Amino acid sequence: MKKALLIILTAVILLPCSLFPQAKEITLEKIFMEYEFDPEEAPEFTSMKDGDYYSSVSRDMSINVYDYETGTKQRTLFSSDEYKNFLVPGDISILTYNLSPDEKKILFSANIQKIYRHSTIADYYVWDTEQKFLAHINPGKKASVAEFSPDGNMIAFVADNNIYIYNFISGLPVQITSDGSKNKIINGSADWVYEEELGLMKTFEWSPDGKYIAYLKFDESNVKTFSLTFYEELYPNEYHYKYPKAGEDNSVVTAYVFEPGKNETRKINFGSFQYEYIARLKFTPDSKNISLVCLDRLQKNFSIIYSNPEDGSSKIIFTETDKHYVNRDFSITFLSDGRFLRLSDADGYSHLYLHDKNGSIINQVTKGKFDVTELKGADEKKNTLYYTALSPGGLNKDLFIINLDGSGRKQITYKDGFNDATFSSGFKYYVSGFSDADTPGLYELLRKDGTLVEVLEDNKDMVRKIKEYGFAKKEIFEFKTSEGVELNGWIMKPLPFKADKKYPVLIYVYAGPGSQSVKNDYGSFVYPWHQMMCRKGYIIACVDGRGTGGKGCEFEKQIYGRMGEFELKDQIEGAKYFASLPYVDKNRVGIWGWSFGGYMASLCITAGADYFKTAVAVAPVTNFRFYDNIYSERFLGLPSENPSGYDDNSPINNADKYNGNLLIVHGDVDDNVHVQNTMEFVNALTEANKQFEMQIYPNQNHNLRAGITRYHLFKRITDYVLRNL
Repeated sequence: MKKALLIILTAVILLPCSLFPQAKEITLEKIFMEYEFDPEEAPEFTSMKDGDYYSSVSRDMSINVYDYETGTKQRTLFSSDEYKNFLVPGDISILTYNLSPDEKKILFSANIQKIYRHSTIADYYVWDTEQKFLAHINPGKKASVAEFSPDGNMIAFVADNNIYIYNFISGLPVQITSDGSKNKIINGSADWVYEEELGLMKTFEWSPDGKYIAYLKFDESNVKTFSLTFYEELYPNEYHYKYPKAGEDNSVVTAYVFEPGKNETRKINFGSFQYEYIARLKFTPDSKNISLVCLDRLQKNFSIIYSNPEDGSSKIIFTETDKHYVNRDFSITFLSDGRFLRLSDADGYSHLYLHDKNGSIINQVTKGKFDVTELKGADEKKNTLYYTALSPGGLNKDLFIINLDGSGRKQITYKDGFNDATFSSGFKYYVSGFSDADTPGLYELLRKDGTLVEVLEDNKDMVRKIKEYGFAKKEIFEFKTSEGVELNGWIMKPLPFKADKKYPVLIYVYAGPGSQSVKNDYGSFVYPWHQMMCRKGYIIACVDGRGTGGKGCEFEKQIYGRMGEFELKDQIEGAKYFASLPYVDKNRVGIWGWSFGGYMASLCITAGADYFKTAVAVAPVTNFRFYDNIYSERFLGLPSENPSGYDDNSPINNADKYNGNLLIVHGDVDDNVHVQNTMEFVNALTEANKQFEMQIYPNQNHNLRAGITRYHLFKRITDYVLRNL
């Protein structure tokens, strides 16, 4: 009887283990060394001009053309045998090919070398698919931003800060500017701050008829130099580049047009018009005008200038002003008849406007208390356009179609989550991308009526891993602060969760202007690490405070002139909210962030130290006087006119309030957020006799990604959080 009872009790004890098997362990090695939890992306392919076919690189390194409807291969543009015989020294990037407008030539990059966060230089090669001929267009010097002419017979590129044109008939590159000089004059590509803040790398444009090239010239002679030290040899190597900090001189930017047929260069004459930045340049469809989007220093005034390429004369065709700062999407999308579309937040939300060819607004195409995120394209045959927009409150994103006159608005996607789309030429097909807070990307090829052609990637392996590893669910919620402000947040709870237990909370923060960390979208670059910390018994949470995006201008732009003030208040409100939950240990609330998030984490553990026990600040800005002028002045104005706006919410000036635990991390050759930010903060903490921990990564930039740095970084952060929170 006793033996039988023992067997029964043993079976009962073991039963839960068999019914509820232990989830697999999430480790730093699996996250950052084996990339076990990186979801798959949609396959890369390029729509052909006819819109019925697309080109794509196959596994054997061929470039083939396929039928959208059937997926069958139609022809080969570049074969694997040609690839094997491609006698190019170094590493060639087949995956980043570009087709000429006539689709008869292929542009490849080889031996790619990174410059800043986005820009690169490389060796460029062109393969003629008919003549079976390979041309090296920039022998002897690395080049950037290469682009075919409209007829495909020439390529323009930038090398050593000068613009060149390679002619396939002559087989020679011709230099069209000669004054380019490092840290002095840049022709055809952008300086550091334009690349980082205005999204420009290539600053030249072919006219649609191929008759002209318009380009920008940057004179950065008076921009102050910043130096980065690389510890790679016996004596450290110094790298010097121009970085305009808040209140300091910018490059003087001028515009020119070159006419290859006449070998003539003309300067664009702006007359008495004053500007600080030329954010975009683009020819009108008839090639009769160059459109230039210009901004004043404080980015409150947006102007579109039309310049005649024949004589360089200019006129203002449109101006828009904002008391804070203008919408940061400066793109203009032309229709074939010269009308154009652009995004503006003039009515309080980001919406699409249709202009006539002379610049006047014809009508506001989209309206409502929601933000349009992107114009996907205009189908002129149908007088319709496609765009994506956030839901009111900003948590979901969908695809829409609407008539140009603003009528007939129709929602195309209906899954709660984040939906996106990339259309083929002619809008016959599109690739949809979908994810939600707990579902990795689903990519499908669809006809324009929404019917399915093919599932391109469903991330079944990742979905299986989510179950096997027992990922915690990301719960999205809304709460009201003590000031009556409604904020979005998300929370992830440890599994198994016990409501009668008290858990520590680690808050993830970014909170930069216009950003969104709380949305019904899958994860982030640290999502698996957050899951690992959940498994270690931490609640992981996030709050988007005032200044973030998705809720219109009033919510976002109220931070103007005092960036950091409302953001800090709202992170404190988030900490207080989490501390009030019955299953949270109110004495163990921590916060961590990167870049602007590092700024917020530093501010929370100093000016907000009463509410946070521990903070981790990676690559933090510690005073926006040290950061670039386009970004800093957009939100704070000039330091000379708003000194308190820069200083009151600087962690440096609040170092004496620091209390708790702080880990500061920085790469010492971060060209974006200079390590100077950390060093000045360290000086202030030391002067205030405050203890902290610090991790410096030599020869590492803002991304901290080289080699096994990410693994090392998150091992350090993990150990720190386990010890101090």
